[in-house]
Amino acid sequence: MPTKTATKPKATPKAKTDSKRGVVPAVKPAKKTSVAPAAPVEHKLRIRVRAYEHKILDLSVKQIMDTAARFDAVVVGPVPLPTEIKRWTVNRSTFVYKDAREQFEMRVHKRLIDILNPAPKVIEALTNLNLPSGVTIDVKMV
Repeated sequence: MPTKTATKPKATPKAKTDSKRGVVPAVKPAKKTSVAPAAPVEHKLRIRVRAYEHKILDLSVKQIMDTAARFDAVVVGPVPLPTEIKRWTVNRSTFVYKDAREQFEMRVHKRLIDILNPAPKVIEALTNLNLPSGVTIDVKMV
């Protein structure tokens, strides 16, 4: 007659305690996998979009992205760049009331879009875009 043997449950990694974060579960790091690009990037179209109003800027970026997607272009972005803030302090009146001042600021919002290996049709379509006034576009071939 076969005898029963007690099997031990599998040991789970124990949680470590850290004075700053409390209990930290012991988790094995995931394996790192690298994804090779399908085609090497020979050149790319770098589009830098700037505007004072972020809503108009986002609409313009969406229009650029839709145009590039229509021609099956590989698009990276939009990447939000730091907002440039210019501030001025001005006296409200002259002479006596030096303590009364006004402060003004102007914000310039920026986005960056890269189009990898653009086809001539994509470039032509992007040059024919009608974007709202107040949006500045810098296009570079890198």
